[in-house]
Amino acid sequence: MDYGTLQGILTIIVMLTFVGIFAWAYSSRRQKSFDEAANLVFSDEEVSKVSKDSGENK
Repeated sequence: MDYGTLQGILTIIVMLTFVGIFAWAYSSRRQKSFDEAANLVFSDEEVSKVSKDSGENK
């Protein structure tokens, strides 16, 4: 096996990995969990405000 063949095999492996991650990220089954993860930032702000308010009252 020469260097060119090894490069070709590695290129195919990387391409298949990319296509797999792309398909996983855009699959409709994952949309609900990604939407929940996207909204986690906003739920943290509410918790932070409550923590800050309770700290100021002490």
